[in-house]
Amino acid sequence: MTAAGTPVAVVTGASSGIGAATARRLAAAGYQVVLTARRKDRIEALADELTGAGHRATAYALDVTDRPAVDEFAASLDRCDVLVNNAGGALGADPVATGDPADWRQMFEVNVIGTLNTTQALLPALTASGDGTVVVLSSTAGHATYEGGGGYVAAKHGAHVLAETLRLEIVGTPVRVIEVAPGMVRTEEFATTRFRGDEEKAAKVYAGVAEPLTAEDVADTITWTVTRPSHVNIDLLVVRPRAQASNAKVHRKL
Repeated sequence: MTAAGTPVAVVTGASSGIGAATARRLAAAGYQVVLTARRKDRIEALADELTGAGHRATAYALDVTDRPAVDEFAASLDRCDVLVNNAGGALGADPVATGDPADWRQMFEVNVIGTLNTTQALLPALTASGDGTVVVLSSTAGHATYEGGGGYVAAKHGAHVLAETLRLEIVGTPVRVIEVAPGMVRTEEFATTRFRGDEEKAAKVYAGVAEPLTAEDVADTITWTVTRPSHVNIDLLVVRPRAQASNAKVHRKL
């Protein structure tokens, strides 16, 4: 249940990294945050942390690729003012010639179909709020390619196109569509998950980069876009660390 008059923000993939940081920022900004992720223990711990700090937060275990579960989740909400589509991720860094189709399929399912599921399911409530916001967390990989990133790049291009098309289709309704595209972000799990627990490979992604973005940096950016006046739509915000000029051009001190 939600508190009367309190805007509700749903954050997917809220169990760690950017999702968890965004939930903290939005809670501090006055939203009742609904934390969703597959790892129930983590989002429940985060909800306890936030409520202990005097904020409003609830946890709901959810796999965004499971459409019936997403529909059931949407039906459980009294209202929804903001949806942050953060759930996603990368698997592998193989070239196109040898990439595992299963990895490509999984990345597309989470980054694109998962975003589609939650957006479709919650769009009626977002519209009914009279002032809704959909955030799609894509990536600079959704705007430019790089070697070894084929599957992830394809998925994030899909997320970018989803946001861009939705914005065209619902113009004139009281719902904004915002895309935030981060570059190099160092979180506790992204690169480690991509390389299936290989800490050495994960560390090489950030080797020599003095200050990659943090989850908190991106969460701050997301919260800024969401809290602009209702008539202001941040269509696309690309955010990179100063050391990164493009996906393939990074200043490293080795």
